[in-house]
Amino acid sequence: MTMQTFLAKLPFGPWRKAGPVVSVLRLSGVIGQVGPLRAGLTMAGTAGLIERAFAPKQQAAVALIVNSPGGSPVQSALIAKRIRDLATEKKVPVFAFCEDVAASGGYWLACAADEIWADDSSIIGSIGVVSSGFGLHEFIQRHGIERRVHTAGEKKVLLDAFSPEREDAVAHLKSIQADIHESFKAMVRARRGARLNGPEEDLFSGSFWAGRKALELGLIDGIGDLRSILRGRFGEKVRLRVIQEDRRWFRRPGLRIGGATIDPSALDLSTLAANLPGAALATVEERALWARFGL
Repeated sequence: MTMQTFLAKLPFGPWRKAGPVVSVLRLSGVIGQVGPLRAGLTMAGTAGLIERAFAPKQQAAVALIVNSPGGSPVQSALIAKRIRDLATEKKVPVFAFCEDVAASGGYWLACAADEIWADDSSIIGSIGVVSSGFGLHEFIQRHGIERRVHTAGEKKVLLDAFSPEREDAVAHLKSIQADIHESFKAMVRARRGARLNGPEEDLFSGSFWAGRKALELGLIDGIGDLRSILRGRFGEKVRLRVIQEDRRWFRRPGLRIGGATIDPSALDLSTLAANLPGAALATVEERALWARFGL
């Protein structure tokens, strides 16, 4: 036995042999810009964290903790692609662990992993596309409000909330939704492949399931939590390297406005007041996204 081997077996000191490293990155919240005073998961906001997760030259894997009801399909695709690009470049396996919900864009993010794990009660799926809004044309008519819109291009204002709904507008919207849905389905097929176990008309209907049923359908690979699965895969000495935003003590806290961090002292009351209605509406919409899955 060499001296180096002997020292590595000691239970103390800098000589002991450390366990394999797994970087852990949390992807939590609504995907996309949530409102004027706060940001959701975006490529701009997560790019640096993803780079840091894949930075170590010798690590066993990268683990994603996913807890999202979805949101922007574009941001979902961009974040997932960046994860896959780095996983391929670094030749590092990726594990996704779903918490309360990995649905719609949240499931898109989970599919960036090589293996997807969830809890019995996790909500999984919702492989579809949704658009929502309000029709206020009868309200403004009832209160004697005249709507004035002038456009160059007959289809410039197809989905105006203050005008009656148009059939051609709905058809155009559904055409766009169908294109996005096909991209989503193609991504799931490419990542899950032969593991999918069910008719596509059910899997891609927009429906969602709890963990056990999702496992039966091949949407996930197993039931389990991050610590248990990683210890079982890489040993009891596995070290979890949690990736977090930079929170150095000398950085001043700020508000998120339009994707940028603003020093609160630089905001006058009029600017803050102007953003409050939008922030309140964004909060309601964000809550509605979670409520769709009973959360």
